[in-house]
Amino acid sequence: MKLFSIRHMMNASTAAGLAACAACIVYGFYTGIFRSQEALEAFLAGFGVWAPLIFVLFQAVQVVIPILPGGIGCVAGVLVFGPIAGFIYNYVGICLGSLAAFLLARRYGKPIIESMFSPKLQAKYKHWTEGRRFNNLFAVGIFMPIAPDDFLCYLAGTTKMTFRRFTTIILLGKPLAIAAYSFGLSAAITYLARLFGIV
Repeated sequence: MKLFSIRHMMNASTAAGLAACAACIVYGFYTGIFRSQEALEAFLAGFGVWAPLIFVLFQAVQVVIPILPGGIGCVAGVLVFGPIAGFIYNYVGICLGSLAAFLLARRYGKPIIESMFSPKLQAKYKHWTEGRRFNNLFAVGIFMPIAPDDFLCYLAGTTKMTFRRFTTIILLGKPLAIAAYSFGLSAAITYLARLFGIV
């Protein structure tokens, strides 16, 4: 009886989480915060001291629902919160979203990947899951900024990779790429601002 109740609670929690993500997407596109960096900045400013938490949730959602342009979030993080805090919030949100994507794929299997990603992308990385090289290939992919991280997190959930190993790779692999992007972007913005006499 207890196992039955726990299973239903987990299913209900998953359904509630997916519904919340869907609601965020609808609201985001309706208000324009997913299409405009300026709109996202104004949206976050309205939350005051709660802005960091809202931003972290936004970054997590854009990993779980990869139709959202993640670059907008990273840019806003640096501009709104500064390079240090922006990096931390980006890192926490993206890592949480990555873990959620892995668990969703582990729960629902390949059908969730087939429903969210193009056949072309799936075919491109299908060979990664063949043989015993996936763990190493996944780690390299996470370290590389140009890899489709969202897809790879879902793909990892359909393999035999353990949650502990996945978490370790994400926690160790994400900081370098996010830091390089965050600090590089911050430096570029500062340079351009000084070049045009804004600051």
